Amino acid sequence: MDPVLDQTSLLPLATHPNLPLAAPPTDSPVSSQEPASPVDPITDQTPPLPFHRSDRHQSMTEELQVLEKTHTWNLVDLPRGKSNIGCKRVYKIKTKSDGTIERYKAYLVAKGYVQEYGIDDEETFAPVARITSVRSLLAIVALSSRAWFVKFSSIMHQFGFSSNPHDTSLFIRQSEKGMILLLLYVDDIIITGDDHSSISNFKQFLHQQFEMKDLGHLSYFLGLEVSSDFTVYYLSQAKYAFDLLSHASMTDTKVVSTSLEMNARLTPLDGTPLSDATLYRQLVGSLVYLTVTRPVIAHAIHLVSQFLAVPHFTHYAAVIHILQYIKGTMFHGFHFSAHSTLDLCAYSDADWAGDPTDHLSTTGFCFFLGDSLISWCSKKQYIVSRSRTKAKYRAMADTTSELLALRWLLEDPSYTFFADCHTL
Repeated sequence: MDPVLDQTSLLPLATHPNLPLAAPPTDSPVSSQEPASPVDPITDQTPPLPFHRSDRHQSMTEELQVLEKTHTWNLVDLPRGKSNIGCKRVYKIKTKSDGTIERYKAYLVAKGYVQEYGIDDEETFAPVARITSVRSLLAIVALSSRAWFVKFSSIMHQFGFSSNPHDTSLFIRQSEKGMILLLLYVDDIIITGDDHSSISNFKQFLHQQFEMKDLGHLSYFLGLEVSSDFTVYYLSQAKYAFDLLSHASMTDTKVVSTSLEMNARLTPLDGTPLSDATLYRQLVGSLVYLTVTRPVIAHAIHLVSQFLAVPHFTHYAAVIHILQYIKGTMFHGFHFSAHSTLDLCAYSDADWAGDPTDHLSTTGFCFFLGDSLISWCSKKQYIVSRSRTKAKYRAMADTTSELLALRWLLEDPSYTFFADCHTL
């Protein structure tokens, strides 16, 4: 959806396109050739595509026209003693899941970094759905600014929607004809439900309220590839994984069968420090986003993320091992089956004093909605447990917290339908 053009550049990125690239460390398993540009999980733009002057002019003209049409600002006199905040033009090329150009995008953004908290900045807000909510919604189906969000919420209420109190980015409309669910991520939208005629009417209603684009059946959302038939939804990040391997110059690397070597125990003092940690940080940051559809690497990423400040060669080797595993499992993802139940089931466990450095225990849990995995976690506990039992109780406490959030989210409406997804 494009009410003020797609603002996905405001979402957290795994890497920043302006960061300098580091050559692979000496004696690393990575080729010494120049790595590709950093992977952007939202724009999926790697390597950079040409953005010609005529395309920039046209896309920015369209951006300004939309901003004026939607009355984004009011012209006022600058108050005495105040200085204005400048603007910046940002250009992006949106690509499809196969890497071809979908459209050119331009943004006119304020330089918010010049604001001072408490003086001309109090709070920021963007309506961002939890990734768990995205997975939950797909499992059920198979079965910007605060002002923008307030305006959008008001429009939704006019059409009979109500927001979920436990995830305000999830809107629900129930009627005698059926139900419509809408999930909002800044200004990207997923719409689903079993009331097809009302969905069509609702799209027309949104077109009257906002400048937007209907992208049809859900196939690509926040860098996630979605495919479906009548019985299953399949969620993956194959293109993102390939771009990440290209960035690390590992498209032709050998593959391994596990994400970590057997009995791997990493410590801050292992080996020699890297002379330049830039590439290590870029790869780990990109791998974090890959865990959205790859829970099997969550624990491995949890380990290598602890050494971002001063990574060593042994830590870098562990990252390379993870990438070799990804190379062999590039097309792995989730299957959300229509034959699944709506039973919510949780599993929880913890090691005891498993970290060799600080002796903290690690909590692990996962949640299934029927046969569909929708939430998981692997993280260190905050304090040292003096027994295995205490470590497991702390893991159960974290699991219960997530359980309550998911139960509140899923119990609000009676999700009892199966339908198609649409993106705006």
